[in-house]
Amino acid sequence: MNRLAPIPGRRRLRAAGLIATVTAVLATYLVTTTGGAAAAEISLSQGKPVTVSSTENGGTPGSAAVDGNAGTRWSSAFSDPQWIRIDLGSSQAITRIFLDWEGAYARNFQLQSSADGNNWSTFHTTTNHNGADQSLTVNVTTRYVRLYATARGTQYGVSLWEFQVFGQSSGGGGGGGPIVRVSEFLADCPFTHRLPDDPIVFPGLPGGSHMHDFMGNTSTNAFSTYTSLAAAGTNCNPIEDLSSYWVPTMYVDNVAVAPTGTTFYYLGEGVRDDIIAQIQSLPVGLRIVAGNAQATSGDQSIARWSCLHHNEIPPGKDFVNCPAGSMLESYLDFPQCWDGVNLDSANHKSHMAYPVAGACPSTHPVPVPKLRQVLRYPVTGDPARIRLSSGRGYTMHGDFFNAWPAAEMDRRVRDCIRPIIKCGANGRP
Repeated sequence: MNRLAPIPGRRRLRAAGLIATVTAVLATYLVTTTGGAAAAEISLSQGKPVTVSSTENGGTPGSAAVDGNAGTRWSSAFSDPQWIRIDLGSSQAITRIFLDWEGAYARNFQLQSSADGNNWSTFHTTTNHNGADQSLTVNVTTRYVRLYATARGTQYGVSLWEFQVFGQSSGGGGGGGPIVRVSEFLADCPFTHRLPDDPIVFPGLPGGSHMHDFMGNTSTNAFSTYTSLAAAGTNCNPIEDLSSYWVPTMYVDNVAVAPTGTTFYYLGEGVRDDIIAQIQSLPVGLRIVAGNAQATSGDQSIARWSCLHHNEIPPGKDFVNCPAGSMLESYLDFPQCWDGVNLDSANHKSHMAYPVAGACPSTHPVPVPKLRQVLRYPVTGDPARIRLSSGRGYTMHGDFFNAWPAAEMDRRVRDCIRPIIKCGANGRP
């Protein structure tokens, strides 16, 4: 998958059977706990040397499967068999293996151990796998661990966002799950409805804007306020996120097409670690517009477009030509520095700012989580057929109306963002 910047977190598009049938984006980690054990579970594999049978291209190396970043991946060539091997550096007692499958998964595979990296013993076998992520409790002591895939589940190769090997630390602490050092939590909020409304830019004026696709809160319209959103429903995972997210509608051959992958990441990245430790919750009722609906060229845009599974196609600020079987991806980062006073501003941007040299400017001194909007559209082919209700691809923009309950946002900032811990949609590691 083409990545313009790391897209941390979970959950990404999940193919079941056919790669084009997308059912979820970056679902939460499936974590088993050690239930009363005196030692905490730790990652034995993160950053360790990796050898693979093949790679799809230079953007999907084996090392990406052990880097702790769930937005980078290893992907093999499109043939069987394929394998990925981790050198733990010394013999280690392994208690759990977590396989974070990308859409191109292995249907049949074995997990194997070796003392020398050459002679292998199988300690786990999976057959007829459906592509779901796997948290496997094991009991094996070894230096080398290999996933050996004998049959692919799709026409593509074998691809893992993360191949995580866990053991027990000796320092005690009663662990509650693996700790991956990425400052993040997320929400998966699917498309809900379409209206020519914009409660931030044109509040109280139904039909006053170009067409928008709304995600998350199911009630959003021109009259929406924080109070109305907080009293309404949502299709987000987690259900605690009552926020509303919206973007200009995409048209292909003048037919509206909704995004089928819609994940919103809340990140600490973009500022120094000492600033991450000071990040505050996004204030209740905050409204932000990111991107430029009036852009007339890519130079005026922060939107980014690429193709799913096709790193060989250069990304762009405008739409790109994605081959059949792929999807059109859009990435947009919101500013993460707040002025500390205003929940909105006249242009819906001036109360927020982007960091400078890893810190927030003095005019906007309050660091808050950075919202990253990741959308995928079931669209391929000639970009001339594609438009947004606001214009070309470089006019892509996103609107965010924060309706997270304060306590839920506070907990995630405290437990995930500040300590630099990757959390799932439930706000837990």
